[in-house]
Amino acid sequence: MPATRPSASGATSRHIRNSQVPKHEQLRSIILKLAKDELAPGDRLPGERTLMDAYGVSRITVRAAIGRLVSEGHLVRVPAKGTFVADATVQSTLHLASFTQEMEAQDHTPSTVVLTAELTEAPENTTEALGLPAGTEAIHLRRLRLADGRPVSVDDAWYHPEHARGLLDIDLTGSVYKALASQLGHQIDRARQTVRAEGAPVEVGTLLGTGTGAPVLIFDRTSYSGDLPIEHTRSWYRSDRYALTMEVRL
Repeated sequence: MPATRPSASGATSRHIRNSQVPKHEQLRSIILKLAKDELAPGDRLPGERTLMDAYGVSRITVRAAIGRLVSEGHLVRVPAKGTFVADATVQSTLHLASFTQEMEAQDHTPSTVVLTAELTEAPENTTEALGLPAGTEAIHLRRLRLADGRPVSVDDAWYHPEHARGLLDIDLTGSVYKALASQLGHQIDRARQTVRAEGAPVEVGTLLGTGTGAPVLIFDRTSYSGDLPIEHTRSWYRSDRYALTMEVRL
């Protein structure tokens, strides 16, 4: 085992040796162990100079190791602030479920901040999705969704004014799908959805804490109860906190 010594930050570190394993790979393993065993999600990683002094390596080696961990999703760089331990990624399979159901199934604690809840004129793409005449008012619900108190997504949803009548009168911090089924008589049983990547818009980046232009996943979905279109929603998910998995068969 390599010898250990305290780093400048007070954490225990290991010497990096000249070997067939590149120094940046050795440092990557050490920093990953530090992030998983000694730091918590959201904690700041020691600075480059601290890591250079602690492990006796160059700035290039430190940046290569950190860059690899950032690309792998273990660390997050925040401009002008530093590098931080990333939150655990929420793994979602490609299936029909509410955000609340997904989080609870993975032992995360879901919570919601309601940003908008109103009856107002729906945009053109929503009236088309819900089969409404242009200029029709629909129920607009915009929410910030969190897992274990940390932002995961911003949901901008519109609901059919007739099929979801009464939605604004119920608690909107929980599962809307559950409320639609149990209180309004419409079980969401299918959806049509597209997913793409884009840079976070200004307001979305602020709400998610990623900053403008950070990579996010955007979902555009129309949900149905039988043949009735109930919901049209666009959701922006933090790509460092949310991963979508699927099984593909021949």
